[in-house]
Amino acid sequence: MRDQGPRSDRLPIVLIHGTSASLHTWEGWVKELSKTRRVISFDLPGFGLTGPAATGDYSADAYVKFTRALLDHLQLDRVVLGGNSLGGEIAWMVAAAAPERVAALILVDAGGYAFEPESVPLGFQMARLPGLGALSEHVLPRSLLERSIKDVYGDPSRVSAQLVERYYELNLRAGNRAALRQRFAQMNLGEQAATIKTLQQPSLILWGDKDRLIPPINGEHFARDIAGSQLVRFADLGHVPQEEDPLATLVPVQKFLSTLKP
Repeated sequence: MRDQGPRSDRLPIVLIHGTSASLHTWEGWVKELSKTRRVISFDLPGFGLTGPAATGDYSADAYVKFTRALLDHLQLDRVVLGGNSLGGEIAWMVAAAAPERVAALILVDAGGYAFEPESVPLGFQMARLPGLGALSEHVLPRSLLERSIKDVYGDPSRVSAQLVERYYELNLRAGNRAALRQRFAQMNLGEQAATIKTLQQPSLILWGDKDRLIPPINGEHFARDIAGSQLVRFADLGHVPQEEDPLATLVPVQKFLSTLKP
C-alpha cells in the first residue's frame, strides 16, 4: 500500500487496480494528484505484492469487504473512490454498500455489466481453461505476458520493456498465478448490475474507445444508470487509459475533483 500526499486532505482519493495489475497502474495519476491531494493505492489480494487471500475467496463481495476493512484501518470516514476494470467494479460496489463512506466515484473502464469481449488477453485465456490454468501457475513466458499487456493498450507501442518487466516480476509473486485462476473460476459477470442504478454519488466515467476487453458501450450503460454522471471517452486509448496516458486522462479527473466539496 502507498499513502501519499498531504494528510490534511479532508477528502482522500483511494484508487483500486484491475485484474493482474497492481498499484503501479496509477503511478502517473498519483505523481500529479499527490502534489495537492492525499492519494492511497494498494495491491488487492492475489495481485501485486499483497499475496494470495488466506481464504481463497476472490469474489467481488470479498474484495468489497477487504476494501472497506482497509478504509477502517486507515480511519478514512469519507473518500473519493476510483477504480479500473475489476477495481472499478469494487469501487461502485463499495459505494452501494456504504454510501456514507464514498463521496464520489471515478470509474475507469469499469466492470459491472455482462459483456462479450472483442479480444481476451492470452494470459487470461490460459488462466480460464482447466488444463492450461494449472499449467499457467508454473509456466509464464515473458513473451506471452507482453502480448497480453499490448492487447489491453490502444497503442501497443506504448508498452515498454520496463513495463513488461514490472508486470512479469509481480506476477511471479508466490500464489498470484493460482489466485488469478481462482478469481476467474469465481467470477460472475453482471451478477449485481441492477445495483448500479441505486448509486447517487457524483460519478466520473472514463473509457478508452479502443478497449477490446470491456466494450465502450458499457461506459454508456454506466452513464445511463448513474443519475447525473459524466462520461468521457478517449479515442486512442484502450482498457487501462490511466496507465497508457496518465496526463490526458487526468484532465477530466482534475476538473471533476475541483467540483467536490470536502
